[in-house]
Amino acid sequence: MPVSDYIKRSFLCLLLFFGFHAGAESVLPVYQAVTDARLQNPEPENWLQWRGNYAGWTYSPLNQIDSENVKDLSVAWVYSTGVKGGHESPPIVNDGYMYVTTPEHQVIALNARSGYELWRFKRELPKDHFAMHRTNRGVALYDDKVYFSGLDTCAIALDAVSGEQIWENCLANWRQGFHMTIAPLAVEGLVIFGVSGAEYGIRCFLVALDAQTGKEVWRTHTIPAEGEPGNDTWPGDTWQYGGGSIWVTGTYDTDSKLAYYGVGNAAPWLAEMRKGDNLYTNSVLAIDIKTGAIRDHHQYHWNGAWDWDEVSPPLLIDIPGKSGKISKGLVRAGRNGYLWFLERQNDQINFIDALPYVKQNVFKSIDPHSGRPTYHEDKIPGIGRWVTFCPSLWGGKNWPPESYSPLTGLFYIPAVENLCSRMRGVGIERKDGEEYMGYEFEELASMIRFDKEAFEGDNPHIGEVQAWDIKTREKVWTYPIKEMNVGSVMSTAGNLVFSGGSNDREFRALDAKTGEKLWSRRLNSGTNAVPSSYMLDGVQYIAVQAGWGVDAEVMQATFNNVRGENTFVPNDGAIWVFALKEKSPK
Repeated sequence: MPVSDYIKRSFLCLLLFFGFHAGAESVLPVYQAVTDARLQNPEPENWLQWRGNYAGWTYSPLNQIDSENVKDLSVAWVYSTGVKGGHESPPIVNDGYMYVTTPEHQVIALNARSGYELWRFKRELPKDHFAMHRTNRGVALYDDKVYFSGLDTCAIALDAVSGEQIWENCLANWRQGFHMTIAPLAVEGLVIFGVSGAEYGIRCFLVALDAQTGKEVWRTHTIPAEGEPGNDTWPGDTWQYGGGSIWVTGTYDTDSKLAYYGVGNAAPWLAEMRKGDNLYTNSVLAIDIKTGAIRDHHQYHWNGAWDWDEVSPPLLIDIPGKSGKISKGLVRAGRNGYLWFLERQNDQINFIDALPYVKQNVFKSIDPHSGRPTYHEDKIPGIGRWVTFCPSLWGGKNWPPESYSPLTGLFYIPAVENLCSRMRGVGIERKDGEEYMGYEFEELASMIRFDKEAFEGDNPHIGEVQAWDIKTREKVWTYPIKEMNVGSVMSTAGNLVFSGGSNDREFRALDAKTGEKLWSRRLNSGTNAVPSSYMLDGVQYIAVQAGWGVDAEVMQATFNNVRGENTFVPNDGAIWVFALKEKSPK
């Protein structure tokens, strides 16, 4: 760092420390650099990355707020982002410095004690810019920088204290449909970004940049080219526009140096236009972080036809076997409605088990050795053929991540049950910058079908929070939510699970062992984002960003169309931070 920049940055830190930063309401310390050691063993009082740790648990070891006193949780502060739409970023916290992203291409830094804005970075997009999802899922912290994925496919590094841009690297041409919404992954001197846009018929990729300079270190496409393993699963030249979006931040095994990323659907959606397994779509990839090499993969379903976009990475969890053996596991709730148990070895992913966690009528069977499913042929949409299938195109779980508590041994899923889709294929030609899906919906209402049999029961509902025992692989409890659930969950050492995602705008705390609702607060908008927890001055906080939009908004519009109703969910963005009444700063 040049001497002049060092002096300037040190001066800014001193201003913050002494509370002189433009009327800051409380003192912030000199910014502590985020190192590999800290990311590998994060302090309980901080939330340094998207899901809290590299294993992806979305779990806080803090226990000041627990199942006994959570009833006394109250608002510590609220901050309005001034932006409407789908806010999907968790509040990332490093010793009192909080960072969030919002729609409209913004990064905001705040004082995590008071909610006072420290700085705001807004990147202007071209007026004719387009993208499938105009949102952002958060930042990565590394050293003294904040990393951000631009919707225009430009990777950006900002100074963590001043918000000034340090470097940018534009990775692809957005006019062809490339875009990024992902929270980057910072690991061992690299920052890994994932590129999306499968619905425009492009070939997506992962890319690692040098954290200090922004220079590209490696690039790995999710659709193999000619001569690469897996290319023979694509007929003709279909690999060139095969899709395979990377929407969600990967998990990372610090021992094997492998990152695990979920890859999304193929392009077009219409499967008969690309007959074959279509690797590596709807798969998990084991990526060597130093070289970008694909060490192994597991494909959850082949030749996907249902928009079950398997982008969520698996959680790294030890799985007890029936013989007592402990496997280094990869566990995730698939969009295809199955709960997957895989084993990770140095350069290998092995199948252990798969169980349906919601109603699924497409898979006829799953091979007990490979995990490869076979299909009911009448459940595969085709050209001119209407097909109803379950779960719906939004899946048994959409992108919002699951959570795992090492204290309860339970795996928590934000699920969508009793919901199906009806679709029909149509022929389509690919054109640059235009949607390339090959399906039609008779009308908006045809996107979904409610499971009438389930709705004749005692407690008809669509959304759920489910808890599964990792050891027994059995469901322990279910918390029903009347309408959809398009929100993330977070568990804590206080025997709590925090959940949002519903159109009633409720943010709730459940007993982690029983699923009983212990507390709730209706927010200004619905919550889709990942919650986080942190501690300052001996006070534990629960933070979540509200702002209803993207998948949740489309799903709500569809429900309204089907039912002839007009449930309105405000979509103004806000950060809500809670603490116990007696602990909350005045």
